[in-house]
Amino acid sequence: MKFSKTYIGALFLSSALLLTSCEAVQNSNHQQRGTAVGAASGAVIGGILGNNVGSGKNSALGAVLGGIIGGVAGNVIGNKMDKQAKEIKETLPGAQVERVGDGIKITLNESIVNFDFNSTALSSTAKTNLDKLAQVLINNPDTNINIYGHTDDKGTDAYNQKLSENRANSVKAYLASKGIASSRLFALGEGESMPVASNETDEGRAKNRRVEFAITANEKMINEAKQGQ
Repeated sequence: MKFSKTYIGALFLSSALLLTSCEAVQNSNHQQRGTAVGAASGAVIGGILGNNVGSGKNSALGAVLGGIIGGVAGNVIGNKMDKQAKEIKETLPGAQVERVGDGIKITLNESIVNFDFNSTALSSTAKTNLDKLAQVLINNPDTNINIYGHTDDKGTDAYNQKLSENRANSVKAYLASKGIASSRLFALGEGESMPVASNETDEGRAKNRRVEFAITANEKMINEAKQGQ
């Protein structure tokens, strides 16, 4: 993944703001830190990262960082996302669940969500695990869900891009079939462009073949949070 000068500058600026804010809230809980730190840096990170990381080649991390709200509303949303992240971890122990900004980033490796070889067909194991995730998403209806497909670098760039798009759409279609509103679901393919490990080894390639999710507050949740609900 290539970082633009604006992106790197945003990280330095946001880091300075975070360090300043954290001095005042180092003994507070997670939600309180979200209020104080989010109020100081939310606009900077959300505006800059949302326009750079989240544009063109999208990523789950860019999506949740780009959605930072901050202030009291950010505190309310942060509390709801903390609870949802905890529920996902308990329901799907093998998932990598991260609370980022005002959202949740989920990484499901191929041992959790896998496909038949050179195919977009979900395996029975994948369906079982997606059933578990679907129930949590149904229990928390006021969110948007971005789904990102990733591949290793075997094959051409164009082929892997299309494969990742089709696999992300397979996950989207399956979740929709389980009762999640299609309006909440957005599927994107990243191809081989965002590896998390070396493609020189079987182990590394296996890590790169993954599905990621970015769960963010929808308009209803944001409006209710701003009203203190």
